[in-house]
Amino acid sequence: MKYSLLPVFTLLMASVLAHGTEATKSNEQKTLRVFIFAGQSNMVGSDSKVQDIKLFPPFVGLDAPQDKVMYCYNIGREDKLTSNGWVPLQPVDNVVGPELSFARRVSQETKAPIAIIKCAAGGTNLGADWNPDHPGGFKLYPLALQLVQSSLAELDRRKIPYRIEGFMWHQGENDMFDKEFRPNYGKNLKNFLASWRRDLKTPHLKFYIGELCSKTVWGMDNRENMYAIHLGQKAVTESDRYAEYIPTSHDAVEIGGGAGLHYHYGTLGQLEHGVNYADAYLRTIGKKRASSQSLRELPYPKGSPVKLFILAGHRNMEGERAFTDELKGLPGKEVLAKANAKIAYKFSIGGGYKSSNGWVPLSPAGFYDTFGPELSFGKMLHDKVSGNIAIAKFTDSGSQINDWTPQGTVATDRNVYSKFIAFIQSSIKELQANGHPVELAGIFYHVGENDMAFGPYRSNARKWLQSMVAKSRMDLALPTLKWYASQQLPPDEDGLKSIDVTSSLAAFADADPGFILLNAFSLAPQQDKLVINTKGIVQLGELLAQGYLDHR
Repeated sequence: MKYSLLPVFTLLMASVLAHGTEATKSNEQKTLRVFIFAGQSNMVGSDSKVQDIKLFPPFVGLDAPQDKVMYCYNIGREDKLTSNGWVPLQPVDNVVGPELSFARRVSQETKAPIAIIKCAAGGTNLGADWNPDHPGGFKLYPLALQLVQSSLAELDRRKIPYRIEGFMWHQGENDMFDKEFRPNYGKNLKNFLASWRRDLKTPHLKFYIGELCSKTVWGMDNRENMYAIHLGQKAVTESDRYAEYIPTSHDAVEIGGGAGLHYHYGTLGQLEHGVNYADAYLRTIGKKRASSQSLRELPYPKGSPVKLFILAGHRNMEGERAFTDELKGLPGKEVLAKANAKIAYKFSIGGGYKSSNGWVPLSPAGFYDTFGPELSFGKMLHDKVSGNIAIAKFTDSGSQINDWTPQGTVATDRNVYSKFIAFIQSSIKELQANGHPVELAGIFYHVGENDMAFGPYRSNARKWLQSMVAKSRMDLALPTLKWYASQQLPPDEDGLKSIDVTSSLAAFADADPGFILLNAFSLAPQQDKLVINTKGIVQLGELLAQGYLDHR
């Protein structure tokens, strides 16, 4: 009798391969993944404070050392702070950098150990300080290269297996002020990336290029200069398969003195920026955040009409500092944290950085466990309005009012108007495609917070808003479309007092019966200027809903 050895061989090979795969997986999980962080002040973490971390629920605990994460750093210009070798990851000099939240987020999703090498110095430029070929100023390229090489050499000495996994770069604010460096930023950045890959012998090193945040005051008074840097960054990331552009203009920005505007992210923005980098890296290794579950079918009887409410705006309509976790401390408002499947909700927030997968149940859907006024707005309307309601929200917290005008600005990458109108039109068509007649009940817009704090924009707020309202009625073929505009108390500072924007908007409302101005002057006191906190955002949603109820 003859026996075939093929089945036995097949089983043996399967066993070998299985053990080989497990061994490879085990080795992969033991290999240290090294990330490089570099740039200027918004990479350092300037104007952030470790003691403020506890104010932001999603990031509580990041003031403590992360003992399992290795850290090596050289931070600063004249007075440098150095780790002198590897130490556990922790805040340095009471400052919060993006590496803190990055490390925790990545560690939560991967079993492999990670290490971070950071070299950053405020007020430095790519044209000279970080120039690989002709280092000038503080000569940061050779300094950073030496830091990386010596740190890796120490890993070799300890016989720790590693691989360089990614390079996080945030810089460009200083180059945008230099007439020579500004137009050459893209060319210089391309050379910068190529030099690192050459010097580290990593031809496929992945770079994550952080966007300059347009929410800062520089996004207004240096709009054209910042746009030039954006163009340079995007030119590189669009042509380099191993480079990715990381949007940041939806992140929080520190609230400064005077009118409140600032040019640094501050504590919350730094923590959010680190999450942006982490999510981008995790996507490259196949780990994506779970998206909100779309409704299998809309929660309305077939053929029944739907009132569609459009919410739109900037920082506070997004809910920059309204945290879902804090709803537990507001008596009677805890229910807002639960999904309301009776209201269909669709959103595009952060200028498209995050969008719903079609229609979802109304629920908290911000970037970092945050929410906007849509929750309390929807609940109040659902309790007091008969029939079906749906809510669609479109926001861009890194924008100002002029970005929403039909004409836009020279910074064309920030123009919002056509996207906003398309969002409304698609929302209507989707409801209609499901057999529901749609009534566009109104557009509810929270007037730009940053605009109110910057004189030239404050002066033009009414003109810009009028152009947006008029054109939207034309493009949506709804000449009597109602706009409900809420306005929080504008900063009352020297240089701004003479620009009576409240009276200007009130005059607009008096002249246009379809434009309803809602004064949000009595919201809960907020710790910071410009940005409304959790309780205030809940109140804002109720104010908007009451405005509709009063003017139906």
